[in-house]
Amino acid sequence: MQSTLTIHLQYHPPFEAGSLLAFLQRRAIPGVEEVVNRCYRRTVLIPNSKGIIELEPIKQAHSVQLRLHLNDLSDLSTLVRRCRYLFDLDAIPEAIAGVLETDPLLAPLVKARPGLRVPGTIDGFELTVRAIIGQQVSVAGARTLAARLVTALGEPLEQPYGTLTHFFPTARAIAQSDLHGLGLTRSRVTALQSLAQSVVEERLTLDGIADREQTITRLLQIPGIGPWTTSYVAMRALGDPDAFPATDLGLRRAFEQLGQPSKTINIGKHAESWRPWRAYSAHHLWTNLAAPLASTESFISLSDEERRINRPVSS
Repeated sequence: MQSTLTIHLQYHPPFEAGSLLAFLQRRAIPGVEEVVNRCYRRTVLIPNSKGIIELEPIKQAHSVQLRLHLNDLSDLSTLVRRCRYLFDLDAIPEAIAGVLETDPLLAPLVKARPGLRVPGTIDGFELTVRAIIGQQVSVAGARTLAARLVTALGEPLEQPYGTLTHFFPTARAIAQSDLHGLGLTRSRVTALQSLAQSVVEERLTLDGIADREQTITRLLQIPGIGPWTTSYVAMRALGDPDAFPATDLGLRRAFEQLGQPSKTINIGKHAESWRPWRAYSAHHLWTNLAAPLASTESFISLSDEERRINRPVSS
C-alpha cells in the first residue's frame, strides 16, 4: 500500500531555484528523474522505502513543497534530510555572498543570482557512479550512458509515473553484473564495480554525515578515480562547501569567458580568496558559463585518467 504525504521544507531566502532546477534538468537521467513545470521529480530507493518524490519551490512561502509517494514511511526522516540536502536548503546565502562578493570577478555573478545553491544528491553512491560515467564525456553523453545502466540494471516501477520508469541500480546490482556492452570503457567498468563492491562491503560510506577526509582517501584508492572526481563527490555527496575541482574544463572555460588566465594554477590561486565557499563559486562560474546571455552546454570535464596521461591539457 502506498502512502502519500506533503511536507513544506523551509529555507533561508533568497533562493535561486531556477538555476538549481536547470542544473538538475540538464543532467536528469531518463527514467529516473524529470523536471516539469518547475517541479523536480524522481524515483527513490532507500533501505525501507521506495517510491516517488516531488520537490517544488514555493517562493512566496520561502519553502520547497515535498510530496512523497512511498510504500513505507519508516525512512521519512532520512528522506527529508536528503531532500533538504539535494536542494541545499540549510545554506545561509548572506554568509556566502559576504565572502564571494569581495572578489570583483565573482561579485557581478553573485549579485545576478542571489541565493544560488550547490545541488546535492539523494544518494551518494548514485552521484559517484554518475561522476565516474561523466568523465571525459559531455553532459548529454553522460545522461545517455547512465540511462543505459538504469535500463539494464535498475528495478522497474510497477507502473510508470510520467516519464519515470525505474529506480537507480543498487550497489549490489552493479557489483554483481556484467557492465560490458553498455558503451562504458574498460577503465570505467573497473572503477564502477570497485566502487560498488566497496559500498556493498560497507568499506565506503557516501553521505553528508561521512568523514570527508577518510572517504576521499578511500575513493582515491579505487583505480580510475582521481582528484576531479573526488572534488565533485565531496561537493555534491559529502556536503563540503569548500570543495573545488580546479582542473575542471568547465571552470577553465568560465575563466576564459571572463577574460581571466585559465591555467589550473591560476584558477587555484584565484580561488583561495573564496574559501570556505569555493563550491559556491564553482557553481556561479558554471551557471554563468551555461547561461551568460544564451544557454550553452556546461560542465564538460576531462577524466582524471586523461589528466594524468596528458598533463599539458590540465595545466
